[in-house]
Parts: sequence; structure tokens; C-alpha cells
Amino acid sequence: MKVLLNCRVPFSLTHGGAQIQIEQTKAALENVGGVEVEWLRWWDEHQRGDLIHFFGTPTTGDLDVAWAANIPFISTTLFTETCNRSDARLRLQGWFIKSCLAFPFGNGVKRQLSWQAFRKCACNVVGLNAERKVLECVYGVEPSRIAVVPLGLSEMFLRAGTGKREHDHLICTGTITERKNCVELAEMARATHTPILFVGKPYLATDPYWSRFKALIDNQFVKHHPHVTTQTEMVRLLKAAKGFVLMSNFENWCLSAHEAVACGLPLLVPDQKWSRERFGNQAHYFPSVGRGRANTEILRHFFAEAPRLAPPRITLPGWKEVAAQLRQVYERVLSTSR
Repeated sequence: MKVLLNCRVPFSLTHGGAQIQIEQTKAALENVGGVEVEWLRWWDEHQRGDLIHFFGTPTTGDLDVAWAANIPFISTTLFTETCNRSDARLRLQGWFIKSCLAFPFGNGVKRQLSWQAFRKCACNVVGLNAERKVLECVYGVEPSRIAVVPLGLSEMFLRAGTGKREHDHLICTGTITERKNCVELAEMARATHTPILFVGKPYLATDPYWSRFKALIDNQFVKHHPHVTTQTEMVRLLKAAKGFVLMSNFENWCLSAHEAVACGLPLLVPDQKWSRERFGNQAHYFPSVGRGRANTEILRHFFAEAPRLAPPRITLPGWKEVAAQLRQVYERVLSTSR
């Protein structure tokens, strides 16, 4: 079967977990057997494929043109913020969407939204059961049109093992951006004399948030390492740290946290649906995000205890396993669409 992969956001404009997911998924599918993979070439009217796998939020327009060409459409959407909302808020959001769709006017506007597109996809692929719940409760997607497929780790991380953890600091990896609360975490590090190595770069060098973060770098409690381009270097940095800390507003799968686990680090992360689903009671948690006395004390205590803490003992899937599961999804979709 030939699968055409598509994504709407250029990687030159953004980077992070979504880019890694798409690139690693393509590479793994190319080696899984029985699957031919190509990027969807929007300019090539002669390109053919058996199905389209779209990464991002689809529109009804996307679905309409795929249907017209008789090509099943599969979507992978990261419900990063939504999946961490309370059940009550999800129910309210679902009621609102259902009410709006039932309103007899504004069909042109409705078609521009993704509300109905999720229900029209041949399959919606998500990484968490928390995201499955969003599709079912908010968008009314039938369970048969949802597949939960985890994100994976490369062989480099799966073989990493625990390091010496010889450096006297915690590590925080990821983009230096407001959603990750890097400034707030850096301020807590200085206030508690807790050394943290931040590994990453901003989306833009002109971002005011990046300027605020740079002003906090003192190379004692707030350390910074530029964006890492090789897995070997990231493994080295992780294995040398005492523990992993993250205080972002929301995540879904969070590749960074799983890479830290693979390198033998204990975790301190926000207490949210994504983290509880993945790590249960085996991680340490901030009760909220942002600066606060409770979080400050938790950070101080975690750093003191980190050398004696173990990483969560969870299953870490590889990208080969992810590709094998996706192949099963593709085969099921094609068998039911014929």
C-alpha cells in the first residue's frame, strides 16, 4: 500500500515534538514492510496513493477532496491543551459544539471549522486515551473511528540505560517558550539554589520571552545549553543529570519526558491527565504550573532526593512498534473502505 503523508506547518517555522513525530513516523514506516511512503506533493497532479495520513487539524475541505478522489483520510491531531481539561469542561465544550452544529444557520462558517471533520475521517490516530476522550466527548466521534497509537523512541534512547548522573543539576529539555514556563522555572531555580540545565532554543531569537530567560542565566543555578541536533549528545546530557524537570502549561505524550526515563532519570512534571496516564504514581508532580510556594518547596525537595530516586518503570515503545501499529490501522481502513 502507498501512504501519502501531509502536514500543513513548515518545519522551518516551528520545531519540537510534532516535527520529531512526523519525521520518525515516516522513517519507521519506510522500514516496516508492506508500506510505501511519500510526502503528499500538492503540485503533482499525477501522484497516486491508497490513503492520506494527515498530521494536524483537518477541515471538511480536506475531507471533501479526499472523498472525491476515493482516498481514505486518516488524521493525527495533537490535542495537547484540550486533553488536559477537566471532564466537566470537556462535556460543556461538547454540548456547545453540538448546539452550534444544530443551529440552522451559518453552514458556510461551520464548514471552515474542524468540528465535523473529525467525524468524517476514516480514522483519527491519537497517542493517549485522554485524547480519545476528547474525540468522543467533545466531537462525537465513533469509537470505531479512533485508534490510540503511542509515540516512540529511537533505538539510541531505548539502548541508553542509566548513566552516572554525575552532574549536580536537574535538566529541562525543550523549546524555550512561554508555554513551557521556562522563565518561571528559572526564577524558582535561583530562589531555591536548585541548579537546572535548560537545553533548547526559542522559536525566534527576537522573542521577548527568550530575552527574559537569557537575563536569568547565571551558569550556577540557571544553565543553558543550545538546541541539541544529535541524539548522541542529548543522551549524554540526560545521563549526566540528577533528574528531569518540566513545568509546561500542558503536554500530550511529551517525548522529552520519555527520553529522560529511557536515560534513567526520575521525573518532576505537572500533575495533569497526560502525565498521570503515562507515569501514574511513579513520577513526582507539581500540583499546578507557575511560581508558588508549594511548587518552590517541591522543586527544592526533588533536587535533594533525586540522586536516590529511580525512573518510572514503564513500557517505552520504539518507532518500529509504532509503525507496525500504524500499518494495522492502515490495513483496517483500506479493508473497510473497499
